[in-house]
Amino acid sequence: QVRLVESGGGLVQAGGSLRLSCAASLPTFSRYAMGWFRQAPGKEREFVLGITWSGAKIEYADSVKGRFTISRDNAKNTVYLQMNSLKPEDTAVYYCAAVIDRLRVALQPYEYEYWGQGTQVTVSS
Repeated sequence: QVRLVESGGGLVQAGGSLRLSCAASLPTFSRYAMGWFRQAPGKEREFVLGITWSGAKIEYADSVKGRFTISRDNAKNTVYLQMNSLKPEDTAVYYCAAVIDRLRVALQPYEYEYWGQGTQVTVSS
């Protein structure tokens, strides 16, 4: 059974940092591209960052460039989201997602096959 489990969310002051982790029980983790999305109350789910299986390609949402980074450890079946210089507008539920790697980063939620349950990130001003 495929499971993606996010962790690391919480409450942080503006300017602070958080590191999210997503542990994946995928048959062959290294076959999958991974993405991070977020959804704030009353808003649609939006792409944040994505990474191909090898890490060779990474895509960023403009809103997080220079502040967030994504990485993965295929030996640990885990993808990470390092969030620095957090802003109140980063407040959302953050989700990781997986899709069979097609040598590009999928940017749309409908492209992903598997999803985690989400972890809340709240940034106070």
